[in-house]
Amino acid sequence: MKTYSDPSEFLASDLPSGDCCLILDVRLKASDGLEFQASLGQSGINIPIIIITGHGDIPMTVKGMKAGAVDFLAKPFTDEAILHAMGNALKASRRMRQIAQERTEIEQRYERLSAREREVMALVASGLMNKQIAGRLELSLITVKIHRASAMKKMEAESLAEFVRIAEFLGIRDESITRYHKNG
Repeated sequence: MKTYSDPSEFLASDLPSGDCCLILDVRLKASDGLEFQASLGQSGINIPIIIITGHGDIPMTVKGMKAGAVDFLAKPFTDEAILHAMGNALKASRRMRQIAQERTEIEQRYERLSAREREVMALVASGLMNKQIAGRLELSLITVKIHRASAMKKMEAESLAEFVRIAEFLGIRDESITRYHKNG
């Protein structure tokens, strides 16, 4: 456990590499804890936060929870309450790290795809059938099938549904493309 005298000291330190959480008081010496929480999110610092306060109200609680706090405890709180909140925060931290690791692995696999395989993957994720992809890319149907199979193998997708979920996770689906022709 490490304590910080103010937000600038926290920001100047290295974040722990393992599971962690931040216990943040709403009233800080020189700033507002909820504003600091918001600035962490805007800076891309993703750490589970437990907010504590002796002067809380419902709007304050709502604001903290909407900003992603794992828990909001009013002082005085019991040892059991803070330990329970910390347990939940550490579980959240573990899950956040797992998701970040999965994202990194998926992005690394995606980088191994050829440009054509990426095009095919994006079009598959957009809902186009192989024949439509072939027409759009001016390729033969068999060539599209080969690129799709190769991309699926490189992405380690065991099914077409998983392949599409991975594409969605990566955000490569083109919403403007549809397999259905619009009348009118």
